[in-house]
Amino acid sequence: MNIDQKITDQLKDKYEALDQNVNTHLEGLLHSKPIDYWDYIQTDALLNLQIQRTVFPDEMVFLMYHQVNELLFKMILWEIDQVAKKEDVSAAFFEDKLMRISRYFDMLTSSFTVMKDGMDVTQYNKFRHTLTPASGFQSAQYRKIEFASTELINLIDNRFRETIDRNTPFEHAFEHLYWQAAGKDYKTGKKTYTLTVFEEKYKDEFIRFAEFTNTHNLWTIFKKLPKDVREDQNLIKAMRHYDYTVNITWVMAHYNTANHYLNIGGKAVEATGGSEWVKYMHPKYQRRIFFPDLWSQQELDDWGKNV
Repeated sequence: MNIDQKITDQLKDKYEALDQNVNTHLEGLLHSKPIDYWDYIQTDALLNLQIQRTVFPDEMVFLMYHQVNELLFKMILWEIDQVAKKEDVSAAFFEDKLMRISRYFDMLTSSFTVMKDGMDVTQYNKFRHTLTPASGFQSAQYRKIEFASTELINLIDNRFRETIDRNTPFEHAFEHLYWQAAGKDYKTGKKTYTLTVFEEKYKDEFIRFAEFTNTHNLWTIFKKLPKDVREDQNLIKAMRHYDYTVNITWVMAHYNTANHYLNIGGKAVEATGGSEWVKYMHPKYQRRIFFPDLWSQQELDDWGKNV
């Protein structure tokens, strides 16, 4: 059997399995247009998604940078989802996906220089006012990355972790997630407009997602692996790298960029969403740690203090 006949037979088997006529599909190929790069990538659509609110040129840098971030967030969720839905997870498979995810976050971290050194401070502090009350903490994909990475208790505001456990209803736990501090006065319970509209759009979706990831997050999956897999040093190294990259390196790159633009004359100005961004962002305050058991007590105690 020659190669052409082999391919023809495979196509016939494929479409018969779908209860389809292979000749109909082959005839369709006679009339279909070959794929082009710009059609496959949807270049025109992508390049028409940038709509500025001001006339300042550097707003385009800010806008496109965040759109690129969201695309990378989608890539990260795509990799995590493969781990979450796989029946038997090997150390090699887990490590491969973690290193892919870490590379995406390495890109995100290094790319902060695009914003830090790539925008005029005066321009930024003019166009930023047109972005109020929008805030970076409203990135739904980033919130999902956190849900999918660790157990919910590790995302609870550090002030309330002792009052919440795995049996706490999701609705109650949600109200005490660390990023709620960016838009909520815990003394009065009042939420900012920024947090309110964010919840109106995503809260139900978040709770459904959190219920699934409660048993399908990276940390829980890791802890269920066989002992020899959990003790694989390459896998542990990959997990520690991911944890530190996301919760220290990436966060501090974001923090330092915000500090560059918002710490004016030695006084931190309010973020567009109205958050107290210094305490919300810096890791030494919220102490976000995805995989706490993989760190020594000294490392846990010093988390975020020496950066």
